[in-house]
Amino acid sequence: MRFGLFVPQGWRLDLVGIDPADQWSVMRDFALRADQGSSWDSLWVYDHFHTVPAPTEEATHEAWTLMSAFAAVTSRVRLGQMCTAMSYRNPAYLAKVAATADLISGGRIEMGIGGGWYEHEWQAYGYGFPSAGTRLGRLDEGVQIMRQAWTNGTATLEGKHYQVDGAIVRPLPLQDGGIPLWIAGGGEKVTLKIAAKYAQYTNFDGTPDGFAQKSEILRKHCDTVGTDFDAITRSANYNVAIGTTEAEVEQRLLTLKDRLTPHVGADAAEGALGAFRGMPGVGTPEQIVEKLSALKELGMSYGIFYFPEAAYDTSGIELFEKEVLPALR
Repeated sequence: MRFGLFVPQGWRLDLVGIDPADQWSVMRDFALRADQGSSWDSLWVYDHFHTVPAPTEEATHEAWTLMSAFAAVTSRVRLGQMCTAMSYRNPAYLAKVAATADLISGGRIEMGIGGGWYEHEWQAYGYGFPSAGTRLGRLDEGVQIMRQAWTNGTATLEGKHYQVDGAIVRPLPLQDGGIPLWIAGGGEKVTLKIAAKYAQYTNFDGTPDGFAQKSEILRKHCDTVGTDFDAITRSANYNVAIGTTEAEVEQRLLTLKDRLTPHVGADAAEGALGAFRGMPGVGTPEQIVEKLSALKELGMSYGIFYFPEAAYDTSGIELFEKEVLPALR
């Protein structure tokens, strides 16, 4: 099993109280900590512009700017986004940006890509909010453009959503065959079919029942399009609240609620805890190992973990590194 780590970048209100002038140094030092050890295989950011669980005026740092910055200051960990929204950038342009970041990193970029969902930021940035069919159609065509660009150095497509004519993307990424594609999302009719056609990695529901169901649907799509299901690495994201006792776990959750409440209100803050309570990444080390081991048996071989207190307190990460990671590797 491999392990990724989300960087606190503000989107989930995980940099509040830190002066904006100091936020890059916090993120940089966090990335360097992960890079210098051997626990983590990859670092990840979110591709969003407005905070959750509600839009606020708190900072959310831009994903691909961070990709290049982390590429320049780290040397070992791989670097990804979970996940880039295809419609936020022209796909030929995005292929060029990613190729440049791959060169800066020495060949360590991952492309997490999806259809996008956060309507408030779509509308605010003037992208409209097209139907799910349109967003996923753009995802399919955009991935085709990126694959061409990274293998041929040029891309041409006369699509329904995108038209490119000899778009030159040079130099190529350093990675043979181009940057690995993570098709993110669990849409059963379209997204998982796109993943079956193009992905080296998927990222979807990380609960046992959800993971098993999405995996079986992905398998059926692979059979239909003629790709090797077993060649696709299946991953999931996990919010973590860890403690040596259940009381410590609960205290971590209450600390998170206290941080969110002044910015989004008590109801939204309590609602945000719903993404933690009862989930596989929450509990004592023994409880988390048991839950993730069961998911590993289902074929989940890459977990990406989010620690909401990471910018302020690394004790939870240290406990996870000491007692969870060794049991699952």
